[in-house]
Amino acid sequence: MKPCWASYLLWLVIGVAGVGAMLSSCGQKGDLYLPEPADHKEDSKK
Repeated sequence: MKPCWASYLLWLVIGVAGVGAMLSSCGQKGDLYLPEPADHKEDSKK
């Protein structure tokens, strides 16, 4: 059985969305985690 055009369109949309998501994340800067909160006790001793 031959797949219909809607099936091809679905895979095309999924592929374009996936590639777009990967390309949009390129070049993002910054930490990939939440930094630990700084201890304020050490700052008050200085």
